Amino acid sequence: MPPANRPSLRIVTVNWNAGDLLRQCVASIPAALTGAFALELMTVVDNASTDGSADGLAADGVPLAVLRNPSNRGFAAACNQGAAGSRADWLLFLNPDTRLSERSLAPAFAFLAELAQERVGVLGIRLVDGTGRTQRCCARAPTPGRILAQAVGLDRLWPRLFPPHFMTEWDHADSRPVDQVMGAFLLIRRSLFEELGGFDERFFVYYDDVDLCLRARRAGWAVVHFAGAEAYHRGGGTSDQVRDLRLFYGLRSRILFAAKHFPPAGAALATAATLGLEPLVRLSHALLARSPADARAVLRGSAMLWRALPRLLARKPAGGGAAE
Repeated sequence: MPPANRPSLRIVTVNWNAGDLLRQCVASIPAALTGAFALELMTVVDNASTDGSADGLAADGVPLAVLRNPSNRGFAAACNQGAAGSRADWLLFLNPDTRLSERSLAPAFAFLAELAQERVGVLGIRLVDGTGRTQRCCARAPTPGRILAQAVGLDRLWPRLFPPHFMTEWDHADSRPVDQVMGAFLLIRRSLFEELGGFDERFFVYYDDVDLCLRARRAGWAVVHFAGAEAYHRGGGTSDQVRDLRLFYGLRSRILFAAKHFPPAGAALATAATLGLEPLVRLSHALLARSPADARAVLRGSAMLWRALPRLLARKPAGGGAAE
């Protein structure tokens, strides 16, 4: 493709104590650089890491900037920070526990160059683990009923009757429009990202990608899983280090999502299930599994959620998070 016609790209990676995973991610970028696109910049936004993981980052042929926050601003806010000022055609939000290859970006941009894909606003690709197994990374848009089923475990007991959030029944081997692609590798038109106001920063972490994809579809753009490209994804990320916080932020973001997108009755149902039913179900599973660590994480995460509830329910829609 002639240089003048190549799409341009900015890569944004948010880091929080990712250790060697971040270095491996950055080191993988040169292998993905081809004539199919021009890399404007890779921006690493470090959310007050204490492990030195953002120090001394470099990769051949990769223009790299590291932005350091004095405190952890959260994933959504850091993504917006990393994208600010870009003039690239596309933005790629890439987790630090991913690695790219020559099979990652060039096939994706070739797909997007097809005239039939001109309404694709958000693209995800196949994410594979260390054995090459394709992860089930696309998801259905949440509804009050799906959140209730998830909270009490019906989606695990009877997945045919209660389809789970992630599309685990599908092997992800074909390309198709989906409700949501995972934020571990989320490619979005910069113009669309700016039109939507970026990520909703009320989602400290989790549900930010769910919300962004929903708003993109409501704006008339397609969200597509492209099976012809792939990237390695370890999964779990750095949130595995703090299971109680992971539970707290996951449930907190779910309540925020419900308040933003559901009618009042549906939001009330989702909130009640998230506050009352899910912690009990999780605690029961931990006790049956004889896992004191899991039980403590559930109790601590649930306690944090209840303490945060008054502030959570009082929050008003904000930029990028304006209720639609």
